[in-house]
Amino acid sequence: METGTPALSGTLLLDRVGDVVVTLNSDGISWSAVDNVSGTSFCLGMTMNLKTEDEIKFSNIYAVEFIGWGLIYDFVWKGGLLLGKNSEMNRFVVHGFYKKKNYNSPWVLSSYIFGHEDFQTCKTWVDRLHARINMEVGRPKSLLVFVHPHCGKENGRKTWESVAPLFVRAKVKTVVSLTKRAGHAYDIVSSSTNRELNAVDGIVTVGGDGLFHEVLNGLLRSRHKDPYPPPPPEFNFPRNGVKHQDNNKNGSNCRASIDGPSDEVPESLFKSDDQEPLISTSELSGLSPSKAITESGSCDTDQDNEFSFPNDSTTGIRDSVTSALQIILGKKISLDIAQVVRWKHTTSSVDVPSVHYAASFAGYGFYGDVIKESEKYRWMGPKRYDFVGTKVFLEHRSYEAEVTFLEDKMIDPNPKPEKIQCGPQRSLSSRKNPEKVFCRVNCTVCNKTEISSVDDERGITNASIQSEDSRWVRTKGRFLSVGAAVISCRNEKAPDGLVADAHLGDGFLHLILVKDCSRSYYLWHLTQLTRRGGNPLNFKFVEHHKTRAFTFMANHDESSWNLDGELLQGCQVTVRACRGLVNLFASGPEV
Repeated sequence: METGTPALSGTLLLDRVGDVVVTLNSDGISWSAVDNVSGTSFCLGMTMNLKTEDEIKFSNIYAVEFIGWGLIYDFVWKGGLLLGKNSEMNRFVVHGFYKKKNYNSPWVLSSYIFGHEDFQTCKTWVDRLHARINMEVGRPKSLLVFVHPHCGKENGRKTWESVAPLFVRAKVKTVVSLTKRAGHAYDIVSSSTNRELNAVDGIVTVGGDGLFHEVLNGLLRSRHKDPYPPPPPEFNFPRNGVKHQDNNKNGSNCRASIDGPSDEVPESLFKSDDQEPLISTSELSGLSPSKAITESGSCDTDQDNEFSFPNDSTTGIRDSVTSALQIILGKKISLDIAQVVRWKHTTSSVDVPSVHYAASFAGYGFYGDVIKESEKYRWMGPKRYDFVGTKVFLEHRSYEAEVTFLEDKMIDPNPKPEKIQCGPQRSLSSRKNPEKVFCRVNCTVCNKTEISSVDDERGITNASIQSEDSRWVRTKGRFLSVGAAVISCRNEKAPDGLVADAHLGDGFLHLILVKDCSRSYYLWHLTQLTRRGGNPLNFKFVEHHKTRAFTFMANHDESSWNLDGELLQGCQVTVRACRGLVNLFASGPEV
């Protein structure tokens, strides 16, 4: 069939519009009213607005279903008046959506009911539409779904039930498992075989940041086999081929099912997972309050069923319907993941390196202390973060540490636009900053080919770590916080995020070093996060470095890290960006 040639055309009855000539083209279906029964007409002295859409693209159709014989609303002319009446006939529905004109608004569901008295005519339309929709690349056919029933003020189950019909209409098979305890989803994903993971196209998690973190780490910690990133200088670097340790202390042979594992766990270990961390994974929000879809990764087990990264996940705005549609339609973009290796738990411990993964943020100092302290106040729910954040801020603790980061000579992480001096500690940038390029749909920065690289002196062969145009830079002192943002980290409390121009898939971390300063100046820095158009990084006591990897060393044992809202204790760690390690079912940021 030549492009533009109609594949099918005929007259159908469109509910609440009347008889229309429907045409199926290569990119969608369109229709026009018979006898021009559209626009504004007068009926029995009342004005009726019969304006409607006249086409829908296949990219905006998520399902088509035959609903059988039944009533459909028709319009007929009689005596110069337009009258409505109910007719009975065979019917089918085209389910789609439309986007509002304003950016980042939720997608709105729409449906078009067509009818015809002849059953075979309706069946032909349904079959042809199904065949065309099945040609859309990347749409999943089966999903494993984890639902945290107590997340979002006990709305986790309700959230899933509100969107489950969309997957049924789209003929996407879902196997649902209700999580029963902390680590439940992690155990299931980490212990699943490649054959089991390959049997589904993705894993949906309906819960808080903690549940997403479990699924991400359950997938990657036992399967991602890249060599370790650079450790602190005094350590002997594990050579290629040394397997990462999966420190799953709750290890079990859990299998995915509707009820999940039956092992007994003390009630005190149950977590509500209702958190809203100071830096949340809002870009990864899906089924409210957050969700992710993760497809199988690479593994050394099950050699007959190996698969490779990137694997698939999901992202979107905080709207359950929009996120569900992004999954069903299979829209994909790449996302960097931060690999965090903890070399030492305390200064005196002798540890096996422990590998963890974060999708949005890894933070030490203020950010780590908030997460650690908040565990004492879980009974407060999400409000504990405001309370604990204020408490930690007033304590104003700083820590002695040494940070070594990889500086790319080809990138200026701190562009120097025109400055306007404002006080002894801060310089405000002029509002015009042409150096910044923001991450958007079809981002040219994220889509660039990976730069070439060479082995470094310790035998690392990894394009995301060492290149000929990079060098290691060391800084030492007292820090209020050390943060590594993978993405912008936008959320309700930080509308522009910590790093407004961070990219989802460019292979870089944004290292934020906040040096010891007065409480008032640190408050000034934090309040800039809450303002749209603020600049929290433009202070003399704040260093911002765009890097592929960094190491952290502290000489004390009270070292708490915040990994996407989860607590990790470690005084010596290495963090590096793994470029495009997962793919997201999403179209990308629009603003």
